[in-house]
Amino acid sequence: MRAMDPSRSALLDLTLVEAANAIATGAVTSVALTEAALDAFEIWNPSINATIWLDREEALEKATALDRKRAAGETLGPLHGVPLAHKDMYYQTGKLSTCGSKIRANFKPDVTATVIDRLHSAGSITLGGLNMAEFAQNPTGHNTHFGDCHNPWKRDYCTGGSSSGSGAAVSARCVTAALGSDTGGSIRLPAGICGVTGIKATQGRVSRYGVMPLSHSCDNVGPLARTARDCARVLSVIAGPDPRDPTALADPPPDYETALTGDIRGLKVGVPTNYYLEGINEEVQAAFDAALASMKDLGATIISVELPLMDTISTYGNILSRCESVTIHSDWLRTRPQDYSVHVGSRNFPSAAIPASYYLEALSRRGPILRTFAKEVFSKVDVFASPTIRTKVPTLDATRMDTGKPENIKAFSAVSLNTRPANYLGLPAISTPCGFDSDGLPIGLMIHGRPLGEARILRVADAYQKATEWHKRRPKPTV
Repeated sequence: MRAMDPSRSALLDLTLVEAANAIATGAVTSVALTEAALDAFEIWNPSINATIWLDREEALEKATALDRKRAAGETLGPLHGVPLAHKDMYYQTGKLSTCGSKIRANFKPDVTATVIDRLHSAGSITLGGLNMAEFAQNPTGHNTHFGDCHNPWKRDYCTGGSSSGSGAAVSARCVTAALGSDTGGSIRLPAGICGVTGIKATQGRVSRYGVMPLSHSCDNVGPLARTARDCARVLSVIAGPDPRDPTALADPPPDYETALTGDIRGLKVGVPTNYYLEGINEEVQAAFDAALASMKDLGATIISVELPLMDTISTYGNILSRCESVTIHSDWLRTRPQDYSVHVGSRNFPSAAIPASYYLEALSRRGPILRTFAKEVFSKVDVFASPTIRTKVPTLDATRMDTGKPENIKAFSAVSLNTRPANYLGLPAISTPCGFDSDGLPIGLMIHGRPLGEARILRVADAYQKATEWHKRRPKPTV
């Protein structure tokens, strides 16, 4: 394995905000950062398989042009010259967008996603498309068509999914941030499992135009990055109304970075007495308890809270995502069934038999359930906390669904138990590292907020990161 030039390696330790600031002041160039990122992918990819495609030549051309703009004194965007890469389901005109699938292995859209347009307008560079679960349909990082994504901390272990390449690439310091998508935890799971930070905003806060859908009712777009501040900067760029997406919320978002005061004194943090901690692993529980103690030391008040209707929320959320997925894929399921992996096919075909009345019931009860949840929970606490996953990070072999083994199905299903409820409820939630288990794999802390409460959960995560060092750890390349 080729070693990286030490000067370039140092650049990879910069957070997104640090990198943008360094470019703005002229301390580093976009070309230098882009070369370092591309070199990092070259070093890491043989072991983690984080990318589906990269465009080195175009990325360096854009970096050179952006450096010229800075030198000429032109106004710079908040992400000027920062190289990023994104889950390979974000459309860019004329660029490959495989969605991690055989069916779209050669698909090149004629539109560009709103969020990509906004990132480019802010000055960022897109290096390429990152590996992902096929059509975003698993929480582990397996992919039959492009190869499994591997955890940078230990390659035999899951990355989390479906934004597997995004979590792995940010964790390995190949890029400072990457877009993922979250329908049942697919931003927060790879963030928690790979030891980075990832946020799912309130349903509709970020446009989904030009993004391959999975479930219209539960899909969300958002960043994975090194820190809460990095996530805040990216979210401030991509969030907001979009005339091309009628489901995007009409209200403009705040500047999320201004909310990061580091002060959570007096904040009421709820700890669920049901659901989220059921069957929790002892090491995960210990890390979670330590995180709560840190927040208490920062002045937060820790309050036990019972969450209503959790079984109902889980059932209805599953019905929504399954029914909407099979509808989106209906033509391909009829004409190209052989081109789906065993797992994705077996998930979608039975979903066609779910009665329409079940789907309509799940959809119609969503608002009343959210109102009940908000009344019974957010009248008592400002946010509530949980582990991102209840178990230690599982291996890829232990969660390989194509085997059909009952123990694999159980381990696979357990991964997303804690993340799915926020998608049915439409609540914002963020995952941040809070420790490592005895196998050397990360443990994630998840903070949930009330609708449109992104600024508050970012403030909590940022304050916690200011008081701890977990998010600063980085894995080492392995052959």
